[in-house]
Amino acid sequence: MKKSTCVAICLVGAFLLAITAPAMAAKYWPDKWWPSKWGAGDERGSFNTIKPKKILSALKIPKTGKVYRLGRPYSNTMPKFGMRTYALHIPGLPVGGPLGDNKIVWNDEFIVCEVGQVGTQFDGPGHVGIMDDAGVMRWYNGVELASSDNTYGLKKNGVEKLGPCITRGILLDMVALKGAPMNDGEVITLADFEAALAKEGIAPPGEGDCVMYNTGWGRYWDDPATFNKGCPGHGIEVCRYLIEKNVAMCTADTWPVDVIPGESETGAFDIHNFMQTVNGIWYLENINNNVMDKMAKDGAYEFLWIFVPVQFEGATGSPGDGIAIN
Repeated sequence: MKKSTCVAICLVGAFLLAITAPAMAAKYWPDKWWPSKWGAGDERGSFNTIKPKKILSALKIPKTGKVYRLGRPYSNTMPKFGMRTYALHIPGLPVGGPLGDNKIVWNDEFIVCEVGQVGTQFDGPGHVGIMDDAGVMRWYNGVELASSDNTYGLKKNGVEKLGPCITRGILLDMVALKGAPMNDGEVITLADFEAALAKEGIAPPGEGDCVMYNTGWGRYWDDPATFNKGCPGHGIEVCRYLIEKNVAMCTADTWPVDVIPGESETGAFDIHNFMQTVNGIWYLENINNNVMDKMAKDGAYEFLWIFVPVQFEGATGSPGDGIAIN
């Protein structure tokens, strides 16, 4: 082979590598993705959109007063990601008493678990982070948390910093739109999103809103192995749209809200990073699809949404029961 031919082949190969590599290994954010749009010291992210005017507007939405509890009961048998733990014991039975002439007796419970990361769970600002090329690990707003002083509770980005989310919520019933429950790895596209809005006759999400997906994946809740292997969810196209809309939070009947396996062959929960770590939009995961089915039957596609993270000081997340009021 002539030297000139060899050089030409190498140049073509380098060009092809250059144009294909970014598609396979691209990140959805720049190398320096902080400070957030809410300022360098911010620890609340999208909950900054929950202002008095937004709350007053949301309080006008309910027409029937019907309440839907979206959280699932916590139990030892619920699906848990990886080796996470949940155990509840009532020691003693009764734990105390009898006391007094009335002979009062009482029970209380001892719970051991990753309290913010099992069951119906809310991801806070200290949950997922990103390691940069220099080996520095950063969480929301570029904060470094990987130090010993955070072992007994985060000094920054604790879930107690967020406050309640009282806002407009919208339900996107993907099961009804597609005519069947979604499958693992199936992406909610922007076309799907807009088609669901049109079918339900509701306005698009606005600043501070909560976006709720009924994918039907919750049908596997009693089959943890299947439930945890993957799931449907929104993809990068919808996420960019939601960031532009400045929504407050997202929730779904799946364990990550995002689609798993993801759209990037080389990424690992990269949309989790994109939405939460980089853009400060928080997730409530594992809500009850059966309750969403009832909401859809009642036409409760737009509602007053209430979620209040438990104030565990320095925690990465919170258990909770999201409430929709029609």
